[in-house]
Parts: sequence; C-alpha cells; structure tokens
Amino acid sequence: MRRSIATVSVAVLGLALITPGAAQAGPHALAPSAPSGDKLSPADKASLEAGVGIAPKAPYGSKPKGPNPYLAEVADPAKVDYSGWANYMKTQSKAKAAARDKAAGVKAQAAVKPAVAVDEDELPGTSGGNDVPVNAQRINGYGTGADQFPNIRILGSLDNEVVSTPTVAPAPEDNGSIPLAGPTGIGVGTQSGAAISSQIGDGPHGRQTGDGSNDFDFYKLSAPAGKVLTISTATPTGPLDTVLQLFAPDGTLLAVNDDFSGIDSRIVYRVTTAGDFYLAVAAYGGLPADPFDSGSGGGIGDPTPPTEGPYNLTLTSGGVDEDFFAVKLRAGDVIGGSVSGSATYLTVYDTVPREVHGSRQDVSYIYPVDSPLPAGGNAVTDYVATKAGWHYVGVASGSGAYQITVEAYRPVLQGAKPQQTLYLDFDGARVNTGVFGGGGNRDLTALPAFLTSWGLTRADEDALIDLVVAGVTENIKHDLEESGLNPKFKVKVTNSKDNADTWGKANVSRVVVGGTIEESGVDTIGIAQSIDPGNFETEETALVLLDVLSSPAGSTPASLNTYLTSDSDRLKFVAQALANVISHEAGHFFGDFHTDNQDALPNLMDAGGAGFGTLFGVGPDGVGGTADDIDVDFGESLFLPAEGFVGTEDTLGRIVFGLTS
Repeated sequence: MRRSIATVSVAVLGLALITPGAAQAGPHALAPSAPSGDKLSPADKASLEAGVGIAPKAPYGSKPKGPNPYLAEVADPAKVDYSGWANYMKTQSKAKAAARDKAAGVKAQAAVKPAVAVDEDELPGTSGGNDVPVNAQRINGYGTGADQFPNIRILGSLDNEVVSTPTVAPAPEDNGSIPLAGPTGIGVGTQSGAAISSQIGDGPHGRQTGDGSNDFDFYKLSAPAGKVLTISTATPTGPLDTVLQLFAPDGTLLAVNDDFSGIDSRIVYRVTTAGDFYLAVAAYGGLPADPFDSGSGGGIGDPTPPTEGPYNLTLTSGGVDEDFFAVKLRAGDVIGGSVSGSATYLTVYDTVPREVHGSRQDVSYIYPVDSPLPAGGNAVTDYVATKAGWHYVGVASGSGAYQITVEAYRPVLQGAKPQQTLYLDFDGARVNTGVFGGGGNRDLTALPAFLTSWGLTRADEDALIDLVVAGVTENIKHDLEESGLNPKFKVKVTNSKDNADTWGKANVSRVVVGGTIEESGVDTIGIAQSIDPGNFETEETALVLLDVLSSPAGSTPASLNTYLTSDSDRLKFVAQALANVISHEAGHFFGDFHTDNQDALPNLMDAGGAGFGTLFGVGPDGVGGTADDIDVDFGESLFLPAEGFVGTEDTLGRIVFGLTS
C-alpha cells in the first residue's frame, strides 16, 4: 500500500528540514554476501525505509561500486550507496565547474552573460525582513527578455539567534528508546541548548559489553512552534559513524541525517507545533527497528556490523535566519542556482508559493556537458518554470556571509529544427556502456530473445512493439500536449520496427530496449546518460535491460512475471510495463529526477525497489494485465527522499518546455 503524503514523516517540506538522502542519508551498497532487500532484518528494513543505509560506504570522494542510482532504476535499493554517490558527485561537480570556468571556448560558457551583483537589503545583524517568500526581496529587471539580465550574484548574510550550549551530563544506560530517553534540559525554563559527550556501545545492547543487538542513545527536548532545532554530532576519535533520527512522541520519524558535509551528522528541523521531541543517536547500519524498544537493533551476525565509539552532540532550539529573493520568470525559463560561503541550503519556490527544489548538495556532475546551469557550490538547485510570475530563491543553514549565483536560460530547442526525436531501438545495438559505468562498447541482445520468458512468442513481437510505442507516445507526447502548458511542445517518437534508424542525427535521443546486465556490464534495469533540466543536450542514450524484467516470478519485485497470473493479459501488461520503464529513462535525460515511490501519487519517475509494481501500472489486485491496472503518468510528486532533495517535483512540467519548437 502506498502511503499518503501526510503520513510520510520524513518527506515533510520546509526550508529548514533535512530529509534523508544524498550527502545526508540513503540506502548503501551491500557487500556481495549481504542479503537482498527482501531478506533484511526488521532493523535493516527500518534503516532503508528511513533512507539510511546498512552497508559500508565508499571512502569520501571515491566512486562507489555499481551504477549511479540517480540515473538508474535499480532492482534492489539495499545495494545502493547513496551517500557514497552524493559525496563522489560533489567532488566531481567542483572539478567539473572549475574545468568549465577555465575553458573559454566551451559552448555553455559562451552563452553566459556577466552576472549583475545584488546586495541583500536586510540590515546587517538582523533577521525577519526577508525570511519567507511573501516578504522576499524583489529583484527587478531579472529575466530572459531582451532588455533583462538573466544572471545575478546575490551577496547576503545569515544572522541566527545566538544560543548558548551548556554542558549536560549524558543519561545513564539504558537510554535506548523514547520511554527511556535522557533529558537535555532544552525547553525547561530558559535553557535552549546543550552539549553532551557520550558513546555508542556502552549500553546493555552494545556489541562489546551487551547482547549485541546494537546500542542507541535517545534524548528528550521540547520546543515552541516557530523555533528551529539544530542538532549535530561530531566523532572525536575512533570509527563511529553516527546517524541522527528525530521522532515525535508517537514514534513518527520527523527527520533523519547521515553524513552532513564537514561534520558527522546534522538535522535542522523547523517546529510547526509546540511539543516534545526525541532524538536518537545511532551507528550507521545500527538503527532501531522500533523507537520504543531499546533491543530492536539488527543484532550480531549482520554482514556489516555498525561501528561503536564516542561522539559529541550539540543541540539548540532557536531562531534561524532564512533569506528569500524574488525573481520574475516566463513560462519555460530554466533556472539554476549555486550557493557558496556559510549557507548550505538552497531552494526554489514557485508562484503558489511552494517549495519545488530544495537542495543541500551539489550533484551538477549529473548534468550533461552542454548544460549551462551553474555548478560547484555547497548546494545546487534547478527548476523549469511552468507559469509566468514571481518565483523565489531561498537560502538557509549557515551563519555569516554567503553568495548565491542564479542563472536563467530559455530552452535550447526554442525555434530550432529539426524537433526533438525519441528513437526506441528494439533490434539490439552496440552501445558504449562506458557512459553508464560499463565496460565500453557492448553488443546488446534484441527484444525478441526475451519474449518466451514472459510467456509470449515470436508471433507476438510486432504487436508488443506496437503497444509499447503507443504507451510511450501517450506518456511522452500526448499527455504533454494535452497539458496545455506549452503550445509549442513538439516531440517525435520513432522506433526500429517502423522507422529508419536516425540515431546519430541532430536532436535524436534514443532508448535501447534489450540486453542484459552481463552483456552491458551495468547492474541495473534501466539507466540514462544524464539528468538534463531544459534538455540542453538533445542527443543522448538510455538503456532498458531485460534480464531482470524477464526473470522468474517471485525472484524480485522488479520482474514482470511476479505480477502475471492466469488472469493476466500478458501482452498488454508487458507492453504497459516496458512503456513505463522506457518513459522513466527518457524522463531522466529530458530533465527529471526520481520521485518518491512510497507516497500516494503514482508517477513515471518513481524509483524502483518497493515501487516497481506501481511503476509497472499494477492495480490494487496486485495482478498485472487486469481491469484495475492504473495509468501511470508524469505529474506532481515528492522528490525521492533518499536522493536528498526536498519539495514537489512536477515531472511533466520539467519536460514539456525542453521539448519545443
């Protein structure tokens, strides 16, 4: 069952909230001997559901094993090292930005006009003047029109309430659950901060001194509405890698963080309703399955036992400065932002206003080379405006001076010919899989070789391809036309059965449907070459591999056979599922990130894992190819929490203006 947005506690929107994900938290790659996602302990499942991992992380800045999960539709989220990939992309993004800045002849840089400097007009040492969108500082003259300036550098400062952090003694063990939480003093009398030094591993459930089910420490604090809880850990010595979780009194997980840049972990959470809160400090790979049970850890025998050791914890409840700046955009404007200096959070709000892309990370490495969007900051964001009007760029999570770069562009295909073509190749192809992390040029087996694995025959090939093409055409073409957002929207969907192979011609991107993990050297179901807001690179490749999708029923939720029974229309369901996966991968190189596969809104950009049935269009009966199958489309949904972005992603709106005439 998919959860409603209201009950997905870790996906709460807000400028001052860390949600699980890149450079913070996320499922991590398992060692080869580790269990797959459907064989995990309750504690490990809780860890993955929270967006935290259970396996060793790649060393900071080094490339993790496996495909980039931001671009890939992986079968098992337990094999994904999100933190490692976010850290790697951050270092690569900085290198990419530095190299681009030095390359005077690069096409993307040639189009960049000199930036106009804008000074924040909030008085130095104060806050509250521009802390919400309605009070945003308006920047007149900004835009992509002929007499406007599309690039700005905003110089400002974040001035937070000063909160003292007196030393508080650690609570005696056992303090491993909400009922046993130790006091911090925060919210009692006038105390608003605390500094606590303690350790993981010294309780009755530690691996060295206890029963080995994993030690965690809980702390209680209280705060009124409007305050911001800022909680961080640092590990002075030893191997401990902490994870922070913030719970409501009923056990609802409000926020979680792992691997915050520059320290160990950090949560910044805005209090909307006054009350008590419970903080858990745990080791990576050793989270509680039940916050009311101090013995609910995964226990000895885990393939990747959590570390133990000392930590320093700092907690404050105070006023935090946030700054907003208003820019007027046209529908179809593509904006990108990067922040440096003290601030570590950058976001965009739309005309509503609502948050549409909050970021604490820089994954601009994932943009194609031809994208002109800014890169290389503490945090990078991007957005494609779907309506004309005032939009809002916000910054937070820092103390002191910052600099924001905001750049706006029109879609590269505006007025261009030929229009964008999406070519679907079912005939097998030689593909350089090195762009996906594979081993170079590989030959991929054509679609017909997989038909019998779905209970189809060679006689079904033409009908299957026709249905797949029709499904992709509905998803990528008809639905976007019918949205009415862009009257100049244009895309042509062609295929290897009915059309000449146009791959290699101008403005042709392709999805190769066929091949296996072994053939490609890429351990995934599908993967795209980039995520390209604005579709600046119009000639890219994506893969949809067919071995996992055609594996035996029950072997994985990613197999189409898992949803096929004697009641199924096999041809219809296989076509429907393939069309959705193809549309998903095309959605990436047309500008979309993953959306949350656990919220109540089915979306073609939903990540895999627990969401495969929904992505395939399986209805409430759990059987594919029956009357209650659902039509999954592009549209609005929350970003996938594990990837570290916050807000509502309009996956249709991010595509419809990049495909234009």
